[in-house]
Amino acid sequence: QVQLVESGGGMVQAGGSLRLSCAASRSIFSFNGMAWYRQAPGKQRELVARIFGEGFTNYADSVKGRFTISRDNAKNTIYLQMNSLKPEDTAVYYCNAYIVNPRTNIWGQGTQVTVSA
Repeated sequence: QVQLVESGGGMVQAGGSLRLSCAASRSIFSFNGMAWYRQAPGKQRELVARIFGEGFTNYADSVKGRFTISRDNAKNTIYLQMNSLKPEDTAVYYCNAYIVNPRTNIWGQGTQVTVSA
């Protein structure tokens, strides 16, 4: 069974930076894409950034220009570099891997990011 393990969360002041990592237990080329989601207290889980198998990326409007998703194929790991953090970025961040056929979604356990004003 595939596992995704996130790391890198923590507490930071507004304007600071954090880098999240998500290590997969098998080749990330076996997925059609990978993504980062987040869920703040009382809110629905939302897509933050996605990276497709071909390397294309897209971002939520709220993080464009501040966050960067990337991957290291040799390490089967994706990253989320978060700069200029804001208190509204506070959430549990989840790594996701998906396969189109058969339709499969795999989730990590989540990592807490807290940004203080």
